[in-house]
Amino acid sequence: MARGNYSAGKRMREAEKAKKKREKRERLRQNREQRQHLDGIPIATADEIQVAAARAHAAMKQQEQESPDEALPPLVTTRNQGRRTRERRGSRGARLFVGRLSWDTTTDELRQLFETCGEVVDAVVVLDRDTGRSRGFGFVTMASQAEAKKALTELDGRELDGREIAVNVATERSRR
Repeated sequence: MARGNYSAGKRMREAEKAKKKREKRERLRQNREQRQHLDGIPIATADEIQVAAARAHAAMKQQEQESPDEALPPLVTTRNQGRRTRERRGSRGARLFVGRLSWDTTTDELRQLFETCGEVVDAVVVLDRDTGRSRGFGFVTMASQAEAKKALTELDGRELDGREIAVNVATERSRR
């Protein structure tokens, strides 16, 4: 087999592959435009979404620089798969994650510790469904962002029931 024939065949296959790729992009573009006309809702491309995310990130960084006291994430009420409403982050304060708890720590003890830093809206030690024992972590919702920040700085690394606890800003749980 001559080397030239092999290269020509390879070039033809690569050209065919590039042509199919262009055709697929064109079909996707046409489908996107057709759905946009049918639904009346514009559909963004991945590039447009990335640009919007970069702008939102830059705006958030600028806001943090202008007002560092309010660096905690804004609070919102969310629906948990349509079953019940939970306060995740909202106007009622800031939710904190408390880790490395002793197995013997109760919700009341956790609440009392955080009340030294301000008003506690809610406190809970998460229990195992099967055994009813503590899972070693919990959540505390403080009444305001400032109180949450104070609790974060003062109580992170503090000893409770013989163990150093870890306090962080709680993040939204990812969907499985």
